[in-house]
Amino acid sequence: MVLNPLKILKDSYLKFEIILNIIVLLSMVFLPFIETFTRLFNLPNIPASQVLVQHLTLWIAFLGAVIATKSNNLLALTRSSLFSTEKNFDIGKKIAQLTTFLVLISLAYGSYELLKIEINDSINIAPMVPRWLAQIIMPLGFFIMAIIIFMKSFINIQHKIFTIFIVILFSNNVFIESVVEYLPVRLLGTLFIVFSIIKGAPIFIGLGGIAVLFFWYDFTPIAAIPAEAYRIVVSPTLPTIPLFTFAGYLLAESNTSERLVKVFRTIFGWIPGGTPVVIVFLCGFFSALTGGSGVTILALGGLLVPLLIKEGYDKSFSIGLITVSGAIGLLFPPSLPVIIYGITAGISIKNIFIAGLVPGFTLIVLVASWAILQGKNQNVIRNSFSFKNSLAVCWETKWELIIPVMILLGIFGGYSTLVETASITVIYILFIEIFILKDLSFKDIPKIIKDCSSLIGGVLIILGIAMGLTSYLIDAQIPILLLEKAKILIKSKFLFLLLLNVFLLIVGCLMDIFSAIIVIVPLIAPLGVHFGIDPIHLAIIIIANLELGFLTPPVGMNLFLAAYRFNEDMPTIYKATLPFFLVKFLVVILITYLPFLTLSFF
Repeated sequence: MVLNPLKILKDSYLKFEIILNIIVLLSMVFLPFIETFTRLFNLPNIPASQVLVQHLTLWIAFLGAVIATKSNNLLALTRSSLFSTEKNFDIGKKIAQLTTFLVLISLAYGSYELLKIEINDSINIAPMVPRWLAQIIMPLGFFIMAIIIFMKSFINIQHKIFTIFIVILFSNNVFIESVVEYLPVRLLGTLFIVFSIIKGAPIFIGLGGIAVLFFWYDFTPIAAIPAEAYRIVVSPTLPTIPLFTFAGYLLAESNTSERLVKVFRTIFGWIPGGTPVVIVFLCGFFSALTGGSGVTILALGGLLVPLLIKEGYDKSFSIGLITVSGAIGLLFPPSLPVIIYGITAGISIKNIFIAGLVPGFTLIVLVASWAILQGKNQNVIRNSFSFKNSLAVCWETKWELIIPVMILLGIFGGYSTLVETASITVIYILFIEIFILKDLSFKDIPKIIKDCSSLIGGVLIILGIAMGLTSYLIDAQIPILLLEKAKILIKSKFLFLLLLNVFLLIVGCLMDIFSAIIVIVPLIAPLGVHFGIDPIHLAIIIIANLELGFLTPPVGMNLFLAAYRFNEDMPTIYKATLPFFLVKFLVVILITYLPFLTLSFF
């Protein structure tokens, strides 16, 4: 038997990658838990554990982004993958692939320059742990992603040689100076990047490409982009994103959703439209916990749509309900967009959660009311209510029903930090699902961590790179220029709010909510202050509008995910979601123009 050295090397790398992912994510889980335990019992703690967790977030971001690159899971505007071998030559796709590769190489180079600076001016983040050791994952991560894209996109040897030639050409200063002198580089470069995004390049490539282009044109070191990415990813609250996402994945992979459906059906099944009401609450819980509507649609859609159809609801209504409910919990704790907004705007995350309670419940009540109305119209058979049965089913599901209470106590009770609450939640779920309920076993955990890391990496890489673009916008004083223009053109607070609604719908339709928050909040926040809008109210307006953008035709992200999950064409999805879109649109208008809904607790 002849051994293939390349295959052995590849297999060894894959095993190392899986083990490293497991070690990093589980370290993130247990370090905050140990910190909580030692604090409560006045025991010696692990030095700088909080800072270590923050830097482990950087590692899980890039490890996950590499996995997402290999599995074609990087967030893009198109359903089909850009990075796949095709028999027919497509010049548009080749341009998008080349653009993606060039941007990744540029980001890898910028990260390497940042690393060199850190090595020369070494600072320890923990005893015997220099900061450069944490940052080394950035150039490595971008470079590995570039190699993966290169190998997947350019199979033909001529294409590979041409791509390498282009990289060498663009690294030549004489060529670059000539191009800058005779061509409108920023305009042409932006057009190429936008074209690449339309053809299927990952969203973070668009954000990073524009940032690289503009920093480079202004003779600013592109190391500023990874420096900003590092700053946002290692912020104290951001570890909650991988931790709560991991918690959501564990629940989605277990039988929790079936048990919760049983609980809610027993309690609400006597109501006309009882099962859709159950689904609204269930999806709200999962979308709040994972922070991503995509996870809810993809993980629960296969269970819930057949359930609705079996009970007599038509397919269009069922698909529309799951699609809209996928993002219905983004105003409730521990919603990740709320956490990111608080970090970006520098305002209290707890206050945003409190402010989102009434608007969030208003949205749920109106969507559930529409579901009840549809239940009456479709003559669905109702279940009779039994207090005894309800109590028995709740007791059977007691382990999962405790989870929301734990999270709320952790966030609002002051017993633990947000990161510690997320850590305790994950450990609790691991314990009950493996040892008590036995839905999961230890052998299931590596696959769950891999899938979870892929999503985390896809989200965090967008956040980091979006922060680099935001840094350029702030350095270029774009928020100040925008404020001055708004003062001249917009005289009314209500006109500003109307224009804001339209703008946010477009942004929510074209961008994911995480990068949208990072990029637009620094631009809009000064305008909100000028027009006398409370910063907490503005936060709820922006998050609610972006949430609605997920459902806005023609390219709202939830529409694509639903089309993919339920194997339907886009017109069918548009028709299915339109009634729910109108309900959510009404709620967004109420949130925008009735501030007391948001500020009633202040």
